[in-house]
Amino acid sequence: MQTKIPAEFLNTYAGEKANRILRSCVHCGFCTATCPTYQLLGDELDSPRGRIYLIKQMLEGEVPTRKTLTHLDRCLTCRSCESTCPSGVQYAQLLDIGRKIAEDNTQRPIFDRLKRQLLHWVLSKPARFKLLYNFGRKLNPILPAKFRIEPAKQQDETFNTKKHVRKVLLLQGCVQPTLQPNINIATVKVLDHIGIEVTTLNEIECCGAISHHLNKHEQAQDTFRRNIDAWWPYINDGYEAIVSNASGCGITLKEYAVYLEHDPDYADKAKKISNMVKDVSEIISDRDLDRLKQTYHTKVAFHAPCTLQHGLRLAPRLEQMLLQLGFQLTPVTDSHLCCGSAGTYSILQAKLSQQLKQQKLTNLTRESPEYILTANIGCQHHLQQGSPVPVKHWIELVAENIN
Repeated sequence: MQTKIPAEFLNTYAGEKANRILRSCVHCGFCTATCPTYQLLGDELDSPRGRIYLIKQMLEGEVPTRKTLTHLDRCLTCRSCESTCPSGVQYAQLLDIGRKIAEDNTQRPIFDRLKRQLLHWVLSKPARFKLLYNFGRKLNPILPAKFRIEPAKQQDETFNTKKHVRKVLLLQGCVQPTLQPNINIATVKVLDHIGIEVTTLNEIECCGAISHHLNKHEQAQDTFRRNIDAWWPYINDGYEAIVSNASGCGITLKEYAVYLEHDPDYADKAKKISNMVKDVSEIISDRDLDRLKQTYHTKVAFHAPCTLQHGLRLAPRLEQMLLQLGFQLTPVTDSHLCCGSAGTYSILQAKLSQQLKQQKLTNLTRESPEYILTANIGCQHHLQQGSPVPVKHWIELVAENIN
């Protein structure tokens, strides 16, 4: 794709990167076939190819409008287009640049601005989220049924863990300890069972994804740096990996090296961190799986989060591991399409999100599974609201089989 980006922007870090990505696009349109929003809306500007043209126009000097921002907002950042693209276009990185330009040069309606500020204020601080969540639970008796908060039944976490030679750091997540505390409990239990010691750091409040996806890039990068500083002494002390059991967090951690590649003080450290990040499935699949074999052949439908299959590219490996562990996986039509969760998308683009969720649940439940399994707290919480069968993180079922 030919570009005519003005020299003053082309000579910046963002301009050079955007130009390189734009020039790798050959306008083939393969991406439209796997784009969830294009499948729903049928509008070229709600496809990756159309959004790339909108970003190109902005970079070449055209002033963005509210309409430009709307089409960029509607993108789920699911990266399905990146899995499909034969030219390897780094669409998500280009979208980050385009969204920031559109955000900086347009004025959102005041309600939209307040909603985004509130989401960032609440979701990026675990203690703040827990406080408001617990307050909301107390209002259950007076709330309509659809607004009631159903707390997760927390498992006993008093099991005795052992000291092991192998040690890892575990990212707890922003909302996960409150919404689904069993995921972290199960992760510690399973890793301890296969001989790996787990440490969690309370000073790690958020991976930075919430800030980044709400176009607060400077705040996100400050979070990245703080996290690196907190982890660094442990890395020097022999910890072998930073483990994530939420693929949404995992892909953000994996890309610290990209987000901070322009920072001379943190570029090398960020690269080291990114190389050390492992999804919990990677840690487990490298071990002897006989110790985790399931007693019963549970029939499950596996929902591969977009961050797992299009970002981390780990879905086939995890599905194979589940089969080896003894789970019976049902076929899922259109498994490459997003469920509509996508971080804050389910709140900011509620109508599209609900349409995608209904499509996904129809496909996941077609073969009458006992459970829907997934690998990301956002997908789990989103799908459970409306699912006729329980939705769990896969590691919860694995942990339940350990005595």
